[in-house]
Amino acid sequence: MRHALRVLRAEALKQHRQIFGSKLVLFSMLVWPLLQLAEAYYMLHPLQGGDSGGPRLLAFLATGTLGFTFFFSLVQSSWHFSMERQSGTLELLFLSPANRLVVVIANGFGALVQNVWLFVSFSVAMFWWLGVVNVAHPGMYAVVFLALLVPAVAWGAFLNSLLIFSRDSAFVYTLLDDPMWFVSGVRLPTSALPELVRAAGSVLPLTGSLAIVRGALLDGQGVGDLAGELVTLTGLSATLLLAAVVALRVGEARAQRTGQLKLF
Repeated sequence: MRHALRVLRAEALKQHRQIFGSKLVLFSMLVWPLLQLAEAYYMLHPLQGGDSGGPRLLAFLATGTLGFTFFFSLVQSSWHFSMERQSGTLELLFLSPANRLVVVIANGFGALVQNVWLFVSFSVAMFWWLGVVNVAHPGMYAVVFLALLVPAVAWGAFLNSLLIFSRDSAFVYTLLDDPMWFVSGVRLPTSALPELVRAAGSVLPLTGSLAIVRGALLDGQGVGDLAGELVTLTGLSATLLLAAVVALRVGEARAQRTGQLKLF
């Protein structure tokens, strides 16, 4: 455990120094999510038939933007992680005694915390201001937090593990930008989407996270009401972590055999 915590701290510190040291980056962590939220709100608000649905619509979009910020920050993290593959830093990590899975989890977790803390603070203040939060009991706040954090970390570990097979992860960024928010119900309820699109969205952890977050914060649902979604999301998160372990082992063995990593 001590070893894992040291790796986690080292990766977070490395990312902070390389990516998050600029004040402009700090500024963008709030501005870009806010622009996405404003764009979605003013695009959909005329369809509400006046101001009656304003606060509820804004809360729906804010939860979607919050969840998307959690998960897409891991997509950006894997994009930055590919630069370490290109420069040889990742190869050096694989020659170290650090556990492979801990490395990819630490990389994603460090990026997640530093990317979302500002928008999370803004979202909490906005929910309080709108007065639309309806929770069954205070313990549901912890459920909401874990429903965002755990699947996002598993998602990041899985994406980072894929880099062992390719030095270019630009396709991940392209594939999981607009398609992810569309099929996961970030701006539109999944019930309004075609069955084929809903089926595609069901394999993404963001879809389950948003269902739990909205059910707990906006609809007053408890753990019993969300039991099915919680079990499904837990299983999906475990599957992603298992897939990351398998990808790292298979990819490293293949790299050692073929010499694809620079230092092997």
